[in-house]
Amino acid sequence: MLLPLVAMTARVDWASFPALVTSDSARAALALSLRTSALSTLVCLVLGVPLAVVLARSRLGGRDLLRSLVMVPLVLPPVVGGIALLAAFGRRGLLGETLEVAGLQIAFSTAAVVLAQSFVALPFLVISLEGALVTAGTRYETAAASLGARPSTVLRRVTLPLVWPALASGTVLSFARALGEFGATITFAGSLQGVTRTLPLEIYLQREVDPDAAVALSLVLVVVAVLVIALTRRTRAVL
Repeated sequence: MLLPLVAMTARVDWASFPALVTSDSARAALALSLRTSALSTLVCLVLGVPLAVVLARSRLGGRDLLRSLVMVPLVLPPVVGGIALLAAFGRRGLLGETLEVAGLQIAFSTAAVVLAQSFVALPFLVISLEGALVTAGTRYETAAASLGARPSTVLRRVTLPLVWPALASGTVLSFARALGEFGATITFAGSLQGVTRTLPLEIYLQREVDPDAAVALSLVLVVVAVLVIALTRRTRAVL
């Protein structure tokens, strides 16, 4: 596990490192990655929190099927996910053709990057939060409801605070997964500098033309990953 990281660190040209990681293309790719990853994490929160609550609390039929569908991106090769998104939202896709008529083009745009990242990152939030909800049980929610609290109040004042550590760590992990996404992004969004070329795509392109730059940018992603892991562990310890 450590040997590849040590070997990569040993190959870094430290004398040129600042220039390699602060080039115009590198800064544009990093800024785009951070911006789209933040938006993707927000999408995961908006969709993932109610989805996790339904999976953990609802007694409706079809939950097992819904849970299986949520987990599909975890086992699906990212490039296949990109092809699926292209089939749905591409110019001739299932919904893309209708959106094209309405003047909305998603594929090969920044919105496509956000969709691709959300597609692969959503399961991390849902699975983390669902597990915490199942473990926490329903006794506090039942007590609050018996005292007259509305369902929305119970969710906001009881359920989410109860599972806050899992929600926080799931959010951080979703952001990290979105930041490192490559396969679905390049398939569905392409690689246009400043528009869809995120940092993983920039690393892939630099690997062919400037290996030193690719190694330096890879180290930046490794550092970000380590910081995310440390933040997740610290969040769990504090909460």
